[in-house]
Amino acid sequence: MNLDSIRTLLSETLVTISGQPVSLGNILLIPIVLLLGFWLTKALVKLVTKKLTSKSKDPNLIHLTQRLMYVLAIVIILITTLDLINIPIAAFAFLSGAIAIGFGFGAQNIINNFISGWILMWERPIRIGDFLEVEDAKGVVEEINTRSTRFRRVDGVHMLIPNSKLLENTVINWTLVDKLMRTSVRVGVAYGSPTKKVAELLLQATNSQPEVLSDPGPTVIFDDFGDNALTFEVNLWIKSNVEGGLRTVRSNIRFAIDELFNENDIVISYPQRDVHLDGSLILKREPKRSN
Repeated sequence: MNLDSIRTLLSETLVTISGQPVSLGNILLIPIVLLLGFWLTKALVKLVTKKLTSKSKDPNLIHLTQRLMYVLAIVIILITTLDLINIPIAAFAFLSGAIAIGFGFGAQNIINNFISGWILMWERPIRIGDFLEVEDAKGVVEEINTRSTRFRRVDGVHMLIPNSKLLENTVINWTLVDKLMRTSVRVGVAYGSPTKKVAELLLQATNSQPEVLSDPGPTVIFDDFGDNALTFEVNLWIKSNVEGGLRTVRSNIRFAIDELFNENDIVISYPQRDVHLDGSLILKREPKRSN
């Protein structure tokens, strides 16, 4: 087969759309344009991501930029492909409208989650790295996709949460404005303990932890005269991304409190009960039985 025969074969009209002939060459051109376009898009997105990462830009901004570039590239590739094969976009107006109506009725949840994903990435009420509390689950946001958000619980389990659920339901974002977290440690000491000394030791144990912030600083509250103890509470602030930071600091403070109380003879109380008996009580010991 010579070159002229190949040209004749490629120029042969296979179908006519809106009066425009579509040849075999046009059909074979489609995958080439698509592959080249997606390859260029991937390379461009990788280059832009590398530039933004080197400048220490916000991961949420990088993620949003990637999504916008992909969507824009898909639109440009489709329009370019149609133009190269001489197919007017208006030819698909009626068909695309019918498909859109049918798709809208059949995929309302998908569209809802898709739009919600773009709202999350644009308005950024939830960002990558935020510590969230969703219903009974707590964890860190790892990735925000167009349909769902990948969420890693504190026990290491990954969850995929539909984006619409994050917008429609109440979500507690512990790190929305800043990473400051407040916590407290309670302890009860025996009646008769020097309360001023107890408060001083509690502050000393709290301030000895490097994670505890000095502004705002910790405060000690003499909370109550309990049934079995004098109850104290120390309130403190730390800067942390996850709830595990709070638990670790509270544990370290309790270790320090126990050590300081032992050194200063402060007794941590425990439940006690006084039993009063009316009348007399006789203890009778039975003699041992001989075999």
